[in-house]
Amino acid sequence: MDDEARYEAVRSRDERFDGVFFTGVLTTGIYCRPSCPAVTPKRGNVRFFPSAAAAQRAGLRACRRCRPDAVPGSAEWNTRADLTGRAMRMIADGVVDREGVEGLARRLGYSARQIHRRLTADLGAGPVALARAQRTHTARVLLQTTALPVTEIAFASGFASVRQFNDTIREAHACTPRELRARSRDRAAVRAREAAEGGGVALRLAHRGPYATAEIFGFLQRRAVPGVEEVTGEAGARVYRRTLALPHGHGVAEVRERTDGAGGGPGSGWLPCRLRLADLRDLTTAVQRMRRLFDLDADPYAVADRLGRDPLLGPLVHRLPGLRSPGAPDPHEAAVRAVLGQQVTVGAARTLTGALVAAYGKPLPAPDGGLTHLFPDAGTLAGAPLDELRMPGSRRRAVRAVAAALADGVLVLDPGADRGEAERALLGLPGIGPWTAGYVRMRALGDPDVFLPGDAGVRHGLERIGARVPDAERWRPWRSYALHHLWNATLAPPPAETGNETETAEKR
Repeated sequence: MDDEARYEAVRSRDERFDGVFFTGVLTTGIYCRPSCPAVTPKRGNVRFFPSAAAAQRAGLRACRRCRPDAVPGSAEWNTRADLTGRAMRMIADGVVDREGVEGLARRLGYSARQIHRRLTADLGAGPVALARAQRTHTARVLLQTTALPVTEIAFASGFASVRQFNDTIREAHACTPRELRARSRDRAAVRAREAAEGGGVALRLAHRGPYATAEIFGFLQRRAVPGVEEVTGEAGARVYRRTLALPHGHGVAEVRERTDGAGGGPGSGWLPCRLRLADLRDLTTAVQRMRRLFDLDADPYAVADRLGRDPLLGPLVHRLPGLRSPGAPDPHEAAVRAVLGQQVTVGAARTLTGALVAAYGKPLPAPDGGLTHLFPDAGTLAGAPLDELRMPGSRRRAVRAVAAALADGVLVLDPGADRGEAERALLGLPGIGPWTAGYVRMRALGDPDVFLPGDAGVRHGLERIGARVPDAERWRPWRSYALHHLWNATLAPPPAETGNETETAEKR
């Protein structure tokens, strides 16, 4: 897009571009999302920014009406596999807050100077400014949704000092932290709500465009591992709950299904979320991991534009707009679960994984409903006998091999991992074939462009619509979404989905 096209998007208040770019109004010193309902500013008074951090760096504050700091992230960072895309995913996961720019540089294999130069060229801000903008958003959420003391919020948000916290809030919102809190609900009401709902931080996880809520919750429910995940309630009002192993402690996340217009209809919507964290410093990381799980930064308009015009997939896409490709909150967990799911039904994989969790998972300090454990870490599984699992010895060896590769750093699956290198490393391990490597790439690394031609569910989906395996190249760069549309074509009634039935004998 050029600036004239961006201005037309602002004039039409086009929600499709929320998070893709930001509108700065020089006369008011405010930056907005493109769909801001305020009066459209004159063209000569507008400047466009590729990120909220770039707008803040230019001295603009966030609009109090449209809250541009709360928009979904750009889907471009999930699609791009270059340095900028990898760095953005790692910054969102909190790497700069925990390890600094040098830690980010080590993980990416570039110098800090190269990373700063590339991010500034692409996003108008370097890694420090991008992380600072993210900390500012976290602080606003805590100020307006909890009754925590301001000092605690400063450090929980990732700021190094209260003074730095106060200065940043003033710059970003043109008010003090206490004034920002005063604009939200009464503090006593916040305390009462926290007590009634069991504490934690209440959030709205924003997404753009339609969202196929029922299908995503159904996908997660069929795969929910006992002890680590559970789905409660009836269809239309389900609650997905799971444990999270986070850098500073553990957490429990709850996301509610919504069937009204705000949750699944046209335009931008959101899913209600509540996070109970042992350490509030993990808030940003926990939010990003749940966003990846529910694929909330996707661009359903771009997916529909490509796949909806395809003669084979078009009817499926039009019948089910907003279908997402769920990721994973813990890539190590996703890799182990992919191996356990080889050549068995979804139900059998769920049972196997539940037995693994019961035997090797770390128990929570106290059970939380049906949640009792954190998923076993890679170091524990690397040396585990796995005798509790009823599966072939070759599968046990494959689980241990993947866990050892993760523990030793031979296999890297963090948010900024090179997807191609990760797939090659997986294929070099015993017992891992193309289906498993591709599935891990799609779920653990959030790759939107993975297709599994040998998957039994894909074959069943193609049979259901009366088609043969097509040339999936025409579905790039959204082949993961094409895969999910084919899987969903088989779900009336839900079949027993299977894994990589076409794995070669040597890889088994």
